[in-house]
Amino acid sequence: MGKALGDILGLAAGVAVSPLPIVAIILVLATPQGRLNGSLFTLGWLAGLSVLGGVMLAIGGAGGSSAHHQPATWVGALKLVLGILLVLFGIRQWRHRPTGASPAELPKWMAAIDRFSPVKVFGLGLALSAANLKNAPLTLAAAASISSSGVATGQQVASLAIFVIIGSLGILAPLAVFLFLGDRARSVLGGWKDWAARHNVAVMAALFFVLGLKLLGDGLGILTS
Repeated sequence: MGKALGDILGLAAGVAVSPLPIVAIILVLATPQGRLNGSLFTLGWLAGLSVLGGVMLAIGGAGGSSAHHQPATWVGALKLVLGILLVLFGIRQWRHRPTGASPAELPKWMAAIDRFSPVKVFGLGLALSAANLKNAPLTLAAAASISSSGVATGQQVASLAIFVIIGSLGILAPLAVFLFLGDRARSVLGGWKDWAARHNVAVMAALFFVLGLKLLGDGLGILTS
């Protein structure tokens, strides 16, 4: 299990650093039903990562490792493809980053968050975790790494749970601030929101590129070993 955790910790950290979802939950927390909506958003986020990772584990099963407990060829191919996609996304993000003093542009749907029903808030958390161009490949790669570790099913599930928790720290932190800091929460979360919105594109481009190169290296290492 230790090897599995070593393979996924960096990927989990990459999921946790997600500026746009952080902005989204801060806006959700600012709604009239902030406590309820923030909890639903977080549950949706946790469910998205868990279900996507669980599906990958179910597909991989014990077939993620060879008879010698080395990653199977398909794991290397998957990581190679995901790595290429992330690098391409990173290049695209960097080329479309704001220049000069241009203000950061956020998705138009964010302006309507205060009108979202609880079901939509839950669905938003689900989508931003499981359908995110960065988080989905990283979650699939992490689950494939767990599958390829050759550990028992219970340890695979525990490893995925640890991945989900670490990958959710960027969402859990604003929720904790909102729940426990009282009146100070508004100013703290406002500062976080402004920073995340301002640096979203640059942070995402860097993460896409660095983590994509890591998956490329992992995939090539598996396929050539």
